[in-house]
Amino acid sequence: MPFVRIDALGGPERLDALGRAVHQALQETIGIPPDDHFQVLTGHDGATRALRHGDYLGVHRDEGVVYVSVTLRAGRPAERKRALYRRIAELAHAYAGTEPRNVFVVLTENAPVDWSLGHGLAQYDPGPQDGPAQSPGNGGAPDP
Repeated sequence: MPFVRIDALGGPERLDALGRAVHQALQETIGIPPDDHFQVLTGHDGATRALRHGDYLGVHRDEGVVYVSVTLRAGRPAERKRALYRRIAELAHAYAGTEPRNVFVVLTENAPVDWSLGHGLAQYDPGPQDGPAQSPGNGGAPDP
């Protein structure tokens, strides 16, 4: 269940295209299901909200830069991660016209217990449950 954050200059059309590119790449390379779709897409206007970049490691980036951050459970082999990076860059170019050199991707891995997908439960690492999740809006009483 990857959680994806995408930051880029441009409007909603570009962000949507980048979101589709990343989701498809995740499906193709690491096998996530189609409905495993959790993304935060943030557009920047270059004035009030800017993206900074450099030519680190000889990769020349420009205003077309896009930052993709993917948080996922640990355990994928290096070759799948490399395939993911390549596929994101290919699809970002195909769907959004983003030059592959401008696609910056970082993966952050964590453990199954680090995820709660709702209801206040750790679905990937269930343990002894204390009962239903408490809701602050109803005086601490269990949710119905």
